[in-house]
Amino acid sequence: MTGNRTFTMIKPDAVENGHIGPILEKITSAGFKIIAMKYTQLSKRDAREFYAIHRERPFFDELVDFMTRGPIVSAILEKDNAVEDFRALIGATNPAEAAEGTIRKLYAKDIGENAIHGSDSDENAAIEGAFHFSGREIY
Repeated sequence: MTGNRTFTMIKPDAVENGHIGPILEKITSAGFKIIAMKYTQLSKRDAREFYAIHRERPFFDELVDFMTRGPIVSAILEKDNAVEDFRALIGATNPAEAAEGTIRKLYAKDIGENAIHGSDSDENAAIEGAFHFSGREIY
C-alpha cells in the first residue's frame, strides 16, 4: 500500500543558489500540498543522526559537512502516491542521469550537491518527517 505523505529537504546548495522559490513552485504545481515546512540549519549531531544509515560509507563525513554548511528547508508533503511521485519529480540522485525537467536536472550541481532530498519509502518518509517535525507542526 502506498502512502500519501513524503518528506523532503531543500539542501544547502539549492538554498545558497536562491532556488527555494522555484523548487517549491515545482512541488506545488505537481499537486503536492505542503503540510509542514521550516527553514532551519542542521547541527553536526542532527546530520549524523539523520544520515546514520550512511555512517560506514566513505562519503559520510563529507555529507555531514555539506548538510551543515548552511540552512535547509524541510517539509512534509501530501499527495496520493507521494513517495513514488515525488521521487519522479526530483529525478535521479546524479543530476547527469536525471530526466529533463526534474528538480535535480534543473538545480543540482553534481551527485554530492544534488539540491534536494526525497524519502525513498513510506516508512522512511514517516521516520524522516518525525525527525524534523513534532506532531503540532504538521497541518
